[in-house]
Amino acid sequence: MNTVNDLRSAVELLKTIPGQYVETDVEADPKAEISGIYRYVGAGGTVKRPTQIGPAMMFNNVKGHPDAKVIIGVLASRTRVAALLGTTPEKLGFYLKDAVANPIEPIEVSNENAPCQEVVHYATDEGFDIRKIVPAPTNTPEDAGPYITMGMCYASDPETGISDVTIHRLCLQSEDELSMWITPGARHIGAFYEKAEALNQPLPISISIGVDPAIELAAGFEPPTTPIGYNELAAAGAIRQKPVELCSCLTIGEKAIANAEFVIEGELMPHDRVPEDRSSGTGKAMPEFPGYTGPAPKVPIIKVKAVTHRKNPILQTTIGPSEEHVHMAGLPTEASILSMVERAMPGRLLNVYAHSAGGGKYMAVLQFKKSMPSDEGRQRQAALLAFSAFPELKHVILVDEDVDPFDSNDVLWAMNTRYQGNVDTIFIPGVRCHPLDPSETTEYDVNIKDKGISCKTIFDCTVPYNLKDHFVRSKFLEVDPKKWLPDMF
Repeated sequence: MNTVNDLRSAVELLKTIPGQYVETDVEADPKAEISGIYRYVGAGGTVKRPTQIGPAMMFNNVKGHPDAKVIIGVLASRTRVAALLGTTPEKLGFYLKDAVANPIEPIEVSNENAPCQEVVHYATDEGFDIRKIVPAPTNTPEDAGPYITMGMCYASDPETGISDVTIHRLCLQSEDELSMWITPGARHIGAFYEKAEALNQPLPISISIGVDPAIELAAGFEPPTTPIGYNELAAAGAIRQKPVELCSCLTIGEKAIANAEFVIEGELMPHDRVPEDRSSGTGKAMPEFPGYTGPAPKVPIIKVKAVTHRKNPILQTTIGPSEEHVHMAGLPTEASILSMVERAMPGRLLNVYAHSAGGGKYMAVLQFKKSMPSDEGRQRQAALLAFSAFPELKHVILVDEDVDPFDSNDVLWAMNTRYQGNVDTIFIPGVRCHPLDPSETTEYDVNIKDKGISCKTIFDCTVPYNLKDHFVRSKFLEVDPKKWLPDMF
């Protein structure tokens, strides 16, 4: 039975699985060194090569933070994510799809029963400095500052009281300030903040760091799969078949995740924007999922009221372009596409892979089955539905049922033998995508009207139904290899 219910139980499970966890007692500096080390150990994703998919890594000796640890890469392997959720790698998208459809709402527990409040630091305390309490790393030496990359940001609509959880990049700016980057028009908390600004009032917000992986994955869902009014913590509850436990914050009128390692309590201030690199002056923010370090825009400020944490807390972090982001963003993407296409054309979409090369957001491979002549053309309709299910998607590659969507070589084989560029490419220009794509600018193409507008493209690598008999793969003798290599299979 899967007994994971927080970060610590997740780590204990990983320790029992060969190849999924390593730790070190050698001192590591959170200033670029932790990420620099993990780049070689297990970052993967769109990180500059050399890199690889490898185990999660715990740093037991963090420079400047004798009482805290840092863990990185918990979700940086599809195999590891499946083990943490109690399913198989190929079924993760289906697993999350079912969780969204069967939500279990969070519940509140007393402060006495909230591990995240074992130790309390108030901003009014003498010598308070969030940078000394939270061992937030920088990904590179030129980052705008230390970043919290795995913070579950929880806030509520100031008019309706509806709550939501999302993940944002958060830069430690001073002893009691964080900056917060909000993707324009793409996050519920962004909508809550706009309402609070219109009312000229701050938005109370809690940031829970180091939680059950189910929460981190559920927080990646976006509209239209989880519209405003749907609290993604309810999907996390469905994954575990147990409600997520919340507790009341100590200094603001908001809740936090009770079993988190760290909780930051604060207020997102209205009409207050600062350059993200205010503390560093590098002109750059941090590496993001496309694999590039972007400029530092002006962003809102969170005024910190308190930091609470467990005894000997573990800060969970990630490298922005790593395989970990692929899963936090990509698995909800897969679930969203599966859900929408299944409703429109049941039984035809067999699987979806939000490809690592797209950071889990830009590219999806759809495995589609044509069972009758009238199915021809439906594969392209499925691609259009995929763009609707996840608006930030840029490229869709369609493959047949005999192609493994998770095997890039197999997908490229299909492109090379079942695709003609002038026949099987469908362009949809002038559509809003994602502002972090550096090719989506007027400098790249004068025909692009605004940053973040893209040409969405479908690559149809499926065989026309009437030619299926001409594209049969070579059939090998079916055997059980265990007879010859029992230790390998």
